[in-house]
Amino acid sequence: MATFLYKLGRLAFRRRHFVALLWVALLTLAGVGAASAPTAGSSSFSIPGTEAQKAFDLLDQRFPGTSADGATARVVFKAPDGEKISAAANKDTVEKAVADLSDGSEVASVADPFKAGAVSKDGTIGYASVRYDVSGMELADSSRDALETAAQDARDAGLTVEVGGDALQTTPETGATEVIGIAIAAVVLVITFGSLIAAGLPLLTAIVGVGIGVATITALASALDLGSTTSTLATMIGLAVGIDYALFIVSRYRAELAEGRGREEAAGRAVGTAGSAVVFAGLTVVIALVGLSVVNIPMLTKMGVAAAGTVAIAVLIALTMIPALLGYAGRRIGPTGQRSKLFGGGRARSAERSAKPNMGTRWAAFVVRRPVAVLLLGVLGLGAAAVPAASLELGLPDDGSQPTSTTQRRAYDLLSEGFGAGFNGPLVVVVDAKGSDSPQAAFTRVGDDIKGLKDVVTVTPAAANKAGDTATITVVPDSKPSSASTEQLVHAIRDQGADITSATGAKVLVTGSTAMNIDVSQKLNDALIPYLILVVGLAFLLLIVVFRSILVPLKAALGFLLSVTAALGAVVAVFQWGWLSGLMGVEETGPVMSMMPIFMVGVVFGLAMDYEVFLVTRMREAYVHGEKPRQAVVTGFRHGARVVTAAAVIMMAVFAGFIGSSESMIKMIGFGLAIAVFFDAFVVRMAIVPAVLALLGRRAWWLPGWLDRLLPNVDVEGEGLRGLGDGGTDADEERALARA
Repeated sequence: MATFLYKLGRLAFRRRHFVALLWVALLTLAGVGAASAPTAGSSSFSIPGTEAQKAFDLLDQRFPGTSADGATARVVFKAPDGEKISAAANKDTVEKAVADLSDGSEVASVADPFKAGAVSKDGTIGYASVRYDVSGMELADSSRDALETAAQDARDAGLTVEVGGDALQTTPETGATEVIGIAIAAVVLVITFGSLIAAGLPLLTAIVGVGIGVATITALASALDLGSTTSTLATMIGLAVGIDYALFIVSRYRAELAEGRGREEAAGRAVGTAGSAVVFAGLTVVIALVGLSVVNIPMLTKMGVAAAGTVAIAVLIALTMIPALLGYAGRRIGPTGQRSKLFGGGRARSAERSAKPNMGTRWAAFVVRRPVAVLLLGVLGLGAAAVPAASLELGLPDDGSQPTSTTQRRAYDLLSEGFGAGFNGPLVVVVDAKGSDSPQAAFTRVGDDIKGLKDVVTVTPAAANKAGDTATITVVPDSKPSSASTEQLVHAIRDQGADITSATGAKVLVTGSTAMNIDVSQKLNDALIPYLILVVGLAFLLLIVVFRSILVPLKAALGFLLSVTAALGAVVAVFQWGWLSGLMGVEETGPVMSMMPIFMVGVVFGLAMDYEVFLVTRMREAYVHGEKPRQAVVTGFRHGARVVTAAAVIMMAVFAGFIGSSESMIKMIGFGLAIAVFFDAFVVRMAIVPAVLALLGRRAWWLPGWLDRLLPNVDVEGEGLRGLGDGGTDADEERALARA
């Protein structure tokens, strides 16, 4: 592989005009496709195989035209202090709002609070339920405007009015912190390279890669039913890995220049060595992201595949566009240690300063001298950070997790005040009596049985369809939607459904947003171990090929488990316990998003292997070239520590930039990935890995002979490049070009 990539790098350097034109053409093509594509609607959120999803599908069949997945809104009215909502003036205001809401073209129905009995017992709070024909993300702006206008008109008349439901659902905004994250990445690159041009290359190529990826997602969003979070995730991952991959190749290019090689030769060797690491690091990320499909949640699968595509583009750009741009840069990018005039370049370095070991060398030497102490300190530190993970509570966000400044949260609180905590998460019980001899008797029995259960406040009479073979019963729990008591009630109704089926032949299914959240959490929990085995197993085999070792990949996988568990502990501490919540902009604590553990396992594992591959391949390269094991560790750090540190800081900055998102899911993902990169890069890869390798010595690179013969030789360390092009210097190349 190293020889092939070496030739590819030299080819891209020589044919830089063609390569640059090709990538510009791809970016333009993707941009035109995105601009001309139809506006994407909502990404349908379905959970195949769950009871809640089966009930939704049954409702669509038996209650045609009811838009079971259509957007809903609850306009909540509260009378002024000392007044009733039914007072003449207040009632007129509410009825006018209901009439205004009914005029919308996308409105399926509006329930008048006074006719539907939607007034609290104390008479101070009422709500109007609005149902739409389309989902929340498909809802036209005019419908949202009409909803907000009706609410404002009622406020102007003296009522307190808040609006809840998914009708106000909008595309999440990331805010200024995303730009700040990119700015921090730029500063780190400038400090690392000491040159604006060298620093600009990774940023430029990452932006081109993300531009192509996100534009392609936008162009295909309507056809493939991709949601808004799909492009957000692709941007987040694509920026991080795009900058990092380019950073490693540019750094290796400057190191090759420092050894006296010509620019084309240096570009070829940079792609042949660091590029090999980029390929395998990218493969681990792609495996982790595509592996999300085993969960069998379509939305998660699409997010993973789209982000994996963006990562693949980042790898291709690093292997081709970077050497092409290096050709354009010419002498404006100098060897390692040479800074531009803007950063004090041109001054000769003293012999004493040149001979002084860099920070990476000094740190590695310290670790190999005291490996046991460093290993224990690292493991105990991550173990302490992981302690909160034992209290992990999972759930999906609802209006109750919104900031108190939002109208959705205030509507949620008003409904809880007037109708009880469970009113915000009603359960919809679907009774399929098509196989029953007496459907009406089955409906009645289901309602009666549910009334006898613990934690039930209200059970509405069964509402049958026109055929009379299916009915819905709404159950209001006593506890809030995310509580353990509500989850137990869902399981209790389902358990009773089995007895009802055997007695009457009718099937009982529980659905609604609360039941759907419970089913999603359970499905994700059940998929976590198989997913972990699949992703870690495939990556483990890949790393065996890369490092030709058993213990190094095993150590890499165990280190990842430490860092991801510690990161989950940090997420629990901030988002569930509320530690530093003000600093992170978390206005409301609650259960951790159900997708977070499996998502972090996938993404963090892929990113963690980046640092493992980039750092340890340098060590293996030194070991293969004859250095002793401990000295190889120090050599790997001398060449790679500064770059890996910069890459980790950049990735943390990019991820942390998404903490400013208005969407709680994106905020949590941004924080979780940023802290996971910190733990993995600076504790696991920078401390635990060299300590373990120092303790293992030559055993770290042991591989059974029979396995060595079976494995393909991918030559990541560039052994096959020895002797290739060594005679060509930069001056030789320029003279050859002049003669030509």
